[in-house]
Amino acid sequence: MGAGVGGLCAAIRAATGDRPVVLLERADRVGGKMRLVDDIDAGPTVLTMRWAFERLFASAGRALEDYVQLEVLDILARHAWADGSQVDLFADIERSAAAFERFTSAADAEGYRRFCAYTERIFATVEGPFLRAERPSVSSIVTAQGLRGAMAFARIDWHRSMWRSLGTFFTDPRLRQLFGRYATYYGSSPFRAPATLNLIAHVERDGVWRPRGGMYALAAALERLARELGVEIRTRTEVEEITVGPDRRASGVWLRTKAGPRAHLEAAAVIVNAAPQALDEGHFGPALAGCVGLRRDRPRSLSAVTWTMKARTRGFDLAHHNVFFSSDYPAEFRALERGELPGEPTVYVCAQDRLPGIQNHGRDPCDLSQGERLLILVNAPARGDERDPAGDPACGPWSERALEILEASTFALMHRCGLDIEREGVAVTRTTPGDFEALFPASGGALYGFATHSMMAPFQRPAARTRIGGLYLAGGGTHPGAGVPMVCLSGQLAGSAALEDLEMP
Repeated sequence: MGAGVGGLCAAIRAATGDRPVVLLERADRVGGKMRLVDDIDAGPTVLTMRWAFERLFASAGRALEDYVQLEVLDILARHAWADGSQVDLFADIERSAAAFERFTSAADAEGYRRFCAYTERIFATVEGPFLRAERPSVSSIVTAQGLRGAMAFARIDWHRSMWRSLGTFFTDPRLRQLFGRYATYYGSSPFRAPATLNLIAHVERDGVWRPRGGMYALAAALERLARELGVEIRTRTEVEEITVGPDRRASGVWLRTKAGPRAHLEAAAVIVNAAPQALDEGHFGPALAGCVGLRRDRPRSLSAVTWTMKARTRGFDLAHHNVFFSSDYPAEFRALERGELPGEPTVYVCAQDRLPGIQNHGRDPCDLSQGERLLILVNAPARGDERDPAGDPACGPWSERALEILEASTFALMHRCGLDIEREGVAVTRTTPGDFEALFPASGGALYGFATHSMMAPFQRPAARTRIGGLYLAGGGTHPGAGVPMVCLSGQLAGSAALEDLEMP
């Protein structure tokens, strides 16, 4: 249930076991957070670790490239500051080092080379025993390679914050901002996240792809494969309750379609692609309360406020991925930690029609004279389940005026960095933490599950199996975590666990 990326991948993996699979989705189409708003990708825009999807398609006897064409990005992102400075980050280490030498100094260029070696070591240490493991623990990583594993674990830099560790490689605070931003990929603060998360920089450098046609083309490819394998996909169908038999095993679901009456669907196994706290809090029936065992005080990851539009731009040469940094990064995250909207947010812009940085294709950008598709995003606290008594529920605890101030600050920062967006007469869709809570209940609008602000946080994510027999979890709130490839892996783990348990006597 839940046809986001995790649910689609779980259904595909389960369908390879020659069992009937039904995938239920309450929205009008599949994709979950990988969604479209007026033909604009309004969810994830970065695809890494393509091997996760290659492995999924291979398990079904298919090849990923036969379903979706992935174009590798040459420019990973373009970064700008209000003082007029800009720098590009490239997939090629030496191109980035040369750019950093021009941007700051030879010392920072050399620091970047050391940083690349450092992040590669971290990734190599945790990839097998953590990313690919069903239920990892500190001991599993330490013992994976005996004494060598214990020594390697000591080098994953879990005891320092990302921000502190970055100071040992870069003297220029702008480069610390640039690489500290990777903490937000996990919905966390670079000032609190363990330096182990620096491995995300290595993952991006190892390859960032854009599906031809946009990110939703990947969701469409997963849907096509699922249907070919015989998965029955029912959209506009909401699961109201998961039934549990006297043997404390999941036995099916009560569902309701938008046009039909309530009905029961029997099942030998149920995989839930939703916020795991929704089960613990009894959203799918009182029998499931506490079945995941989450601590109620676990901090949520960040949410976001986004704007999607098709508009003309001028003054700044946009790449596909662009970041406009706030002038006071610590103040921005202090506000987010307090649960407040930042006074001056860092702004991410995905210019979805800008493709000059794609290798091997060399295609020119399309005609932008009539406007270009933009996703604009700033980080926000995950308080979407709170309400301002005098306001719109979609606004969460903030007033409409507070969100208007945030919007004005967002576009003012882009203007100071050189980018102007012509919005007069343009249709703009705003999405707030309250909207994300409505789309993904029990999350508070958190887009990345739980925050990763300690070394143990990644090991505390729920695994695929729950305390209820035949009930499994997939999605960004479960192991191995947030991000498109991680969610793909979680779906595969859930589908495999269900098949394994069904084969047991």
